[in-house]
Amino acid sequence: AKGQQLYAAQKCSMCHQVAGKGNKLSVLDGVGAKLTAEQTREWLVDPVAAAEKAKSTKKPLMPKTYAKLPPADIDALVAYMQSLK
Repeated sequence: AKGQQLYAAQKCSMCHQVAGKGNKLSVLDGVGAKLTAEQTREWLVDPVAAAEKAKSTKKPLMPKTYAKLPPADIDALVAYMQSLK
């Protein structure tokens, strides 16, 4: 629940969509089945490296600002993303 609240507070839906809400160009439904928790964490804290590993060509890249969140918030966001299966 905390991760879902952080997703809303960080305005992630400006670029991403979950359950039909948000930007349809980058849908996160099912992301928990596609990425491990560690991969999800990397997208949050080092999006440049994650994009390179995934060979992602999506633009713009995720901002690096999420790396500045407290570790507990990162954990909560990762848990929320992992729940999206």
